Amino acid sequence: MRKLSLVVAIAILPLFGFSQSIFDKYEDMDNVGTVVVNKGMIDLVSKIGSMTDDEEAREFAEVAKGINGIKVFITEDKGVSSSMASTVKKYLKSSSMEELMRVKDKDVNVKFYIKSGKDEDHVRELLMFVSGMKDVDLDVNGRKFETVLVSMTGDIDLNKIGAITNKMNLPDDLKKAERN
Repeated sequence: MRKLSLVVAIAILPLFGFSQSIFDKYEDMDNVGTVVVNKGMIDLVSKIGSMTDDEEAREFAEVAKGINGIKVFITEDKGVSSSMASTVKKYLKSSSMEELMRVKDKDVNVKFYIKSGKDEDHVRELLMFVSGMKDVDLDVNGRKFETVLVSMTGDIDLNKIGAITNKMNLPDDLKKAERN
């Protein structure tokens, strides 16, 4: 019985060591643009930002300290867009994420979700899903994107993010976004 328990423990242990995401399947697709920023790069940017005299750079570095990773997936392919939408829907059902905000303008839908953190001012994950962008005048290197998926994980302080976004030139509706 002990050997069986040991074998089961060894078999399950790697599952806890890898921070695989349900969205990682999009990384290797040819018709998906991907940006993955891991903790090492975030720490490097944070250290560089903290050494400057620029107050905004220091605030950004402070926010970055709590981030473990950022993943961005972008596609112009309708099939992949549909797959991303169903994957997000599946993920939202299986995770403890709550909707933070949604914006709809014509065919474009932007939805923000959060996973609660250690207290009401912190979240473990921010998820943004943008769909219906095909007819938006956003042309990047000749590509017109349909869908954007962004996942940011870590110990994210909403107050610090709020302070940074208040300094940005964002529409007033986005600046007023706060957790329900």
